[in-house]
Amino acid sequence: MKKFAALLLAFALLVPAMAQAKDKVLMMATTTSTDNTGLLDDLMPEFTKDTGIEIRWTAIGTGKALAMGRNCDVDVLLVHAPGAEKKFVKNGHGVDRTQLMYNDFVIVGPAADPAHVKGMPVEKALKTIAAAKAPFASRGDNSGTNKKEISLWKAAGMAVPDKADWYMQLGQGMLKTLNAAAQKGAYTMTDRGTWIKYMDVNKGKTPLKIVVEGDKVLFNQYSAIAINPGVCPKAQVKLANEFIAWMASPKAQKAIGDFRLLGKQLFTPNAGK
Repeated sequence: MKKFAALLLAFALLVPAMAQAKDKVLMMATTTSTDNTGLLDDLMPEFTKDTGIEIRWTAIGTGKALAMGRNCDVDVLLVHAPGAEKKFVKNGHGVDRTQLMYNDFVIVGPAADPAHVKGMPVEKALKTIAAAKAPFASRGDNSGTNKKEISLWKAAGMAVPDKADWYMQLGQGMLKTLNAAAQKGAYTMTDRGTWIKYMDVNKGKTPLKIVVEGDKVLFNQYSAIAINPGVCPKAQVKLANEFIAWMASPKAQKAIGDFRLLGKQLFTPNAGK
């Protein structure tokens, strides 16, 4: 009888502990570049070790990630479309948008550069590609990269050439878009982190080369946003804020800066700047 009572007591103590452990699961929607590059696989075990929080993420385009946030499907976002993010927060869907890191976008294309755009400013390069009707592969998926690409066509004084035969909207992630561009001899725009990952996967053997880079408009900021519990009552804002604070901590910021492929830095930390 005493053993049975002891078992009951142990079970009674275990149930709250199990519930607490279950409560420490954080759901995140993030952009494909943080996942494809391996950055999250590198960082998240340390986050769990330090906080006891299990994090599960879905890697999709930023537009779809924001939609998951609006639908209360996740607790936190890690994305890279500042204009859309600020609107998301302004409309009450998110709180505590925090800058964490950045890299930049580059335009890549066939090594022969058939449109002769190498070294041009972005606006001139896009106008030249359009005039030459050179194949261009767009993600076409409402991702942060796709949003940026669309903004650049507009900044060049052009309508997005989405009905042109030479402009391909793939509806794919960045690595698949790069593979398609390589197969079709097309230009495309990519974040530098995924480009380095693509080069790493292909051991540097690819028909694509960077043709446009360094323009200040190609800056690519990544930020985290906690979902507003006032709109999504089940959103785990405490855990989300623990994640954001950890990502902005000196330890995580150093790990972000130290993360490399092919000896190259993929992201530059800038929390608090």
